[in-house]
Amino acid sequence: MAMAETQVRIETNQGPILVELFDERAPATVDNFLTYVRDGFYDGTIFHRVIPDFVAQGGGFTADFTRKETRPPVKNEADNGIGNTRGTLAMARTADPDSATAQFFINLADNDFLDRRDDSAAGAGYTVFGEVIEGMETVDRIANLPTGAAGPFRKDVPRETVRIDSVQIVQTAD
Repeated sequence: MAMAETQVRIETNQGPILVELFDERAPATVDNFLTYVRDGFYDGTIFHRVIPDFVAQGGGFTADFTRKETRPPVKNEADNGIGNTRGTLAMARTADPDSATAQFFINLADNDFLDRRDDSAAGAGYTVFGEVIEGMETVDRIANLPTGAAGPFRKDVPRETVRIDSVQIVQTAD
């Protein structure tokens, strides 16, 4: 019998999203994410970057675009064999592969160009650490909202604020 993975419920003002985390295949990333969850870090953050047929990114800014203070970055685990396919969650990061902190994105399409290709910075990939198991209709609702400039961003911000009200652990790994 397969081990049960940790599940979290992301409550948004657009509806709930239930996510199963890949505890075994992205252990450092899942541990990092769950530390933020347990601290209530994501409560009141927003999805600040939504690009249809690409990603919905959030978890780093409040509704007034204040950047939240984060913990130290986590090591990239994109070599775990899990692809950036529609409905998966991955860690956002800068050009430095080992710079992911709190921001995550939900893949809105199969984005295999975000997968690990090699050991170079350009080929390091983005760590997939979970998958939406319920609530893709919520994700699609978010993806279809009109976007534009807001706060420090020149584009891709939903015109209607997409707020993360809470992220709660609903099942822990066996």
